[in-house]
Amino acid sequence: MKSENLSANEDILIEMALLEDLDGTGDVTSQAIFDSEIDEFHLVSKDEGVLCGRRLFEKVMAKVDPSIEVRFRFSDGDRIAKGDCIADVSGKVLSVLQGERTAINFLSHLSAIATKTARLVAAAEGKVRILDTRKTLPGYRLLQKYAVRCGGGENHRIGLFDMVMIKDNHHDAAGGITAAVGKVRSQWGDRYAIEVEARNLNEVREALENGVDRIMFDNMSDAEMTEAAAEVNGRCETEASGNMNRERLERVKLTGVDFVSFGELTHTVEAFDFSLRKNI
Repeated sequence: MKSENLSANEDILIEMALLEDLDGTGDVTSQAIFDSEIDEFHLVSKDEGVLCGRRLFEKVMAKVDPSIEVRFRFSDGDRIAKGDCIADVSGKVLSVLQGERTAINFLSHLSAIATKTARLVAAAEGKVRILDTRKTLPGYRLLQKYAVRCGGGENHRIGLFDMVMIKDNHHDAAGGITAAVGKVRSQWGDRYAIEVEARNLNEVREALENGVDRIMFDNMSDAEMTEAAAEVNGRCETEASGNMNRERLERVKLTGVDFVSFGELTHTVEAFDFSLRKNI
């Protein structure tokens, strides 16, 4: 993932978020109450977990008013506790209040992803590696995948462009795994790593015969994955996918697979709660 792409993506999302909140008019409540008053506020964590999104918070405030000063006490990836003062924000009260909700929304969402990822990584106990998926909010993929990394997880492919993933629809329509892999290699050679989705042991064996880089055990039972991992026996990487959650991870991590991918890392997270306060 190129850092310049992430930065540009952030800028676009920030502009969109501020437009929908301020609509070119601004905060009519704060405009009526404040003028040029200067004050300091404190960003406080109301949950426990992993911080992510510091740069977004800073960028939002700078976009609203470049004179706002944000001093973070923690970095992305740091563990934070309930009641911790995360950052101090000083500047015009009117400006700070106009950027408050947008800045916290980014921080809250990304910290939630990082926190959920960290909990799954801890539960994996080093027996498997935790991956995300492409089940992301449109426009937020680069940020959400960054949050997964902050939580100690790893990114699967970023999009359709950076890895070959031959899923069931591909090999069913192509006439089988062998035919699909052959066409991919004819087109791209060794340019991209090839992963194949397998639904049963026969498909695992066919993928192995074609020398693919990774086999995804899709929606298999725990017993089937254990048998499939033994069949592979280290000849390529293996990934468990489909209906994965924290409870099932306890069993899947014992099957012998290398990776477990979780759609819920990005599509089902509970917001991490922060509050911007005048007094703490």
